[in-house]
Amino acid sequence: MNRRDFLAHTATLAAMTALPRAFGNPAPLAVPPRGRAEQCIFIWLGGGMSQIDTFDPKKRGNSKAKPSLPGTDYELIDTAVPGVRYTEHLAQTARLAEHVTAVRTVNHRLGIEHALATNFVHTGRPVSGSTVYPSIGSVIAHQRGARHENVPAYMLIGYPNVSRGPGFLGAKHGYIYLVDTESGPAGFTPPEGIDAERAAVRQKLLAPLQGRAPQGSALGDYEDAQREALRLAGPEFMRHFKLAEESAALRQRYGGEFGQRCLLARRLVQAGVRFVEVSHNLNFINGAGWDTHNAGHLNQYALIRELDTALAALISDLETKGLLDKTLIAIGTEFGRPGQFDAGGGRGHQSAVFSLVLAGGGLKHRGAYGVTDDLSGKPIEQPVSVPDFHATIYAALGIDPAKELVSASRPVPITDGGKPIAALFA
Repeated sequence: MNRRDFLAHTATLAAMTALPRAFGNPAPLAVPPRGRAEQCIFIWLGGGMSQIDTFDPKKRGNSKAKPSLPGTDYELIDTAVPGVRYTEHLAQTARLAEHVTAVRTVNHRLGIEHALATNFVHTGRPVSGSTVYPSIGSVIAHQRGARHENVPAYMLIGYPNVSRGPGFLGAKHGYIYLVDTESGPAGFTPPEGIDAERAAVRQKLLAPLQGRAPQGSALGDYEDAQREALRLAGPEFMRHFKLAEESAALRQRYGGEFGQRCLLARRLVQAGVRFVEVSHNLNFINGAGWDTHNAGHLNQYALIRELDTALAALISDLETKGLLDKTLIAIGTEFGRPGQFDAGGGRGHQSAVFSLVLAGGGLKHRGAYGVTDDLSGKPIEQPVSVPDFHATIYAALGIDPAKELVSASRPVPITDGGKPIAALFA
């Protein structure tokens, strides 16, 4: 073979080798895991849960010593998962740790301002220009819808806030909210004297006025929300708020006001609501909420115990009813707390590492995931971004976290490059 033939032959082989790379897929692309969960209960701990005093304790400290000793202010206890420890005020949850994963290495660089961090953990994106990004609840409502036509896709048990909203997805994918678990959402029970027949006549009169607004406009969004409210109004929806239908023993097991909200969340997902957010500590039982600066730290244990009681009851109740593998429980908070105490005996803010929690949902739980340093101040192994945590939730519910939504004709991926935690998927 002469030199010219050799070069021609080599070029042909190179081209044939390059063809699969150009037009095919030489190595299989990583396929995001798909879970089997059907609904999600998202518990929000506003203020910044101290991970070192809850799900990621390291060593015993002392806030009252002079000078104070860094570490957790509580005893460390073993859980049902060998080698994983929580603090003493999570004793009930510790016994159920085989159904739980405390993701200990969540972190973000957004800073330690409450509102910005709250928005980031709810949406997975920082505030940016004029684009209002949808919350995780609205994305799930948009992608999966309600499981039953007689309930909404997304409910908020707590106070309304733009961070929980639908953003560019529009009001149709927003939430219905309530604060009082006994009475349910305001405005969904017709006034006295308005029976079903009369309500139907009123809706018939309203119908010609609806649908005139341009689709996608603010007025169009309002009309969509109005139609949804009219569809849900009445006893078929409101019956789900009758907690008295549950046994006294079960209600007692859930605990106080927050526990009753968690019980209501279970009733709502059982009825077909796809995503329920439950806010904890609306009444600031420790005087400061989870924002435990200075003296706010003194009664932090009351918050942890209340969370422990309700969370353990929710896990057990869902398991008894055969719903735990189909219901993902997620616990969110805007950031964590340093292992060192401040001058007032409390803790400051820390976003370099903190814990978010997952339970149920058919995931392969392990008690804890990720390793932090000796005072839970930075991630050492398996760091997890907030978009990664979102991606894990989406994947657990069968939603591709890389799928694109559309904002003003611009594609926006559901997560900002988030990757599900592969170890949690069997």
